Amino acid sequence: MKLVTFFFVCFSVLAQTKPPDAAPAGKSAFDKAALEAYLRHVELWIPQVTVKIDDPKKSSELPGYSEVLVHLSYNGGVKDERYFVSQDGRKIIKGDVYDINQNPFQPNLDKLKTDMQPSFGAAGAPVVLVVFSDFQCPLCKEEAQILRKNITATFPDKVRVYFKDYPLDAIHNWARTAAIAGRCIFRQNPDAFWDFHDWAYDNQSLIGLDNINSKIQDFAKQKGLDEMQFGRCLESKATEADVNRSIAEGRSLGIDAT
Repeated sequence: MKLVTFFFVCFSVLAQTKPPDAAPAGKSAFDKAALEAYLRHVELWIPQVTVKIDDPKKSSELPGYSEVLVHLSYNGGVKDERYFVSQDGRKIIKGDVYDINQNPFQPNLDKLKTDMQPSFGAAGAPVVLVVFSDFQCPLCKEEAQILRKNITATFPDKVRVYFKDYPLDAIHNWARTAAIAGRCIFRQNPDAFWDFHDWAYDNQSLIGLDNINSKIQDFAKQKGLDEMQFGRCLESKATEADVNRSIAEGRSLGIDAT
């Protein structure tokens, strides 16, 4: 009888005892706040860096993972980083994915669009050079002068050069205006673009935010361009979308300087 009583007492105590709480769920990289906190820790991003995280997309390069693009900005500068997140949200991979049966540079080559872009050199040349440049950048000026002087003279049928705008707005206050103007000229007269290109770099030290509009208007007049058409294009920023596409293309390739 005592055994029976003891059994019922034990059973009653056990029945009234709450089971232990389940272990808290682990963090997930699909939680943007958790991912940002983790990346700030591992990448050593300072608090002043602004972080914007895109929604994950199924990766076509790494089966079983999602691709997450992270946009960083600091003091006017911008940079994009790409991460791969496992399906359970626990694993994060940073890096490039290669298929040994494919050209390792093909993904980047596929991002480059050269249709309807300013170019010089032999059409169909075996070597193609795509330059992302800024009209206010001193190093770009040196590079541009070297390329323009030497490419066609040294490699007349071997190299074709394409120009892409990449104005660094954070540090160059008239570069975007020059890029828009260059595209306006290209729309009106593709050959005149290269005259503008050379003129802008040659006169870089004489151009400022206070005089760039008058300077480029004088250039357009000297080159016999339709001044009214050019003026409307420049004032309305009709070609700014072209410039922005060029910048976006550069950023997708990991370019963050010129």
